[in-house]
Amino acid sequence: MATIALNDRRAVSWVNGAGHRLALGVFMFIVLAHWAEHLVQAAQIWILDRPRPQARGVLGQYFPWLVSSEALHYGYAIVMLIGLFLLRNGFAGRAKTWWTVALVIQFWHHIEHLLLLIQAQTHHFLFGGAVPTSILQQFYPRVELHLFYNTIVFVPMVFAMYYHLRPKEAERDLTACTCARERVTV
Repeated sequence: MATIALNDRRAVSWVNGAGHRLALGVFMFIVLAHWAEHLVQAAQIWILDRPRPQARGVLGQYFPWLVSSEALHYGYAIVMLIGLFLLRNGFAGRAKTWWTVALVIQFWHHIEHLLLLIQAQTHHFLFGGAVPTSILQQFYPRVELHLFYNTIVFVPMVFAMYYHLRPKEAERDLTACTCARERVTV
């Protein structure tokens, strides 16, 4: 058990140190692929004028069950939460502040997906709905709500990445990774 804990600590240290650039790259690939799916779905609705049930993104066209799988959506929400949490200690200063903002917002987004997953599993729907319904879905349609959530998580991540790749000297000294390539004196 102690060996597992030591290996876990080493893995987390590697992810926030020597492996930070690679881990961030993999994480951002996942985030951008998810964004692409939502943007294609939005284009299908608002540009191609498809009915919402037929606007399934790219993968949903080939695997329609993906769009309606609350477990898959929850899985992505938890991957995002874990990624934001796991990579957080690789950031410092302004970058860490923005990354933490994204983490806090994603925590709420994860709660919304957890509620949807529980409803899908139990068939007990909140707010008298006929389908799983999140709290804010009471006020906003699901597609728009998820575009909003993805945006308000992604924007602070962009700021975090910008400041992480262009840190002040004091911030650079607080990180163990080699993500920053250029020196900026501010």
